[in-house]
Amino acid sequence: MSIYIQLALMPLIGALIGWGTNLFAIKLIFRPLRPVKIPFLGIEIQGLIPKRRLDISRNIGEALEQEIISPEEIIDNLTSEKTKAEIIKYIKHVVMKRVSEKLPVFIPSAFRESIATYLGDMIDHHGNEIFDEMKATLVDKAKQEFRLKEIVEEKINSFDLEQLEELIIMLSRQELKQIEILGGIIGFFIGIAQAVLTYYLVYINPL
Repeated sequence: MSIYIQLALMPLIGALIGWGTNLFAIKLIFRPLRPVKIPFLGIEIQGLIPKRRLDISRNIGEALEQEIISPEEIIDNLTSEKTKAEIIKYIKHVVMKRVSEKLPVFIPSAFRESIATYLGDMIDHHGNEIFDEMKATLVDKAKQEFRLKEIVEEKINSFDLEQLEELIIMLSRQELKQIEILGGIIGFFIGIAQAVLTYYLVYINPL
């Protein structure tokens, strides 16, 4: 084989090795799913994510609750000013309708409407105050009982290992592909450096 062909193959082989190495390393993040014992060496190998699954799910739950979103923030988003106005309006509508429907029929309709209107006005005047008290109660209740970290942790741990692998690959497919390509690019340039060095040592300045 011509030396020039050999030199030209070096970058290609380097790219293939770099790509294959990174692809293999990515596979080792997930596989093997179950511990595999290596004979004579007395060691077990297992994919990083299956092996550290409990730690990973706990850390994700803690990060989500402490750094990303808390129960208080969830309630704040659900009770924005726009939502508050809509909820108060809905409560007023329901109260007035129920009063008109549930009061005994012998009570004159005009009187029933007066009562409904009075309650509607009360809600208009004190609705914001009542809503804020309800919101404070919800926040306290959420702090005591709504464990976002535990919900996330239990959900992740409920996945089958293959489902978890598919989920992670789906969420990070582009980034994993970039790692594979980067390995090929690095290997290609290393191959070029090897080819240049080989040509220099063999033909330009042989020892």
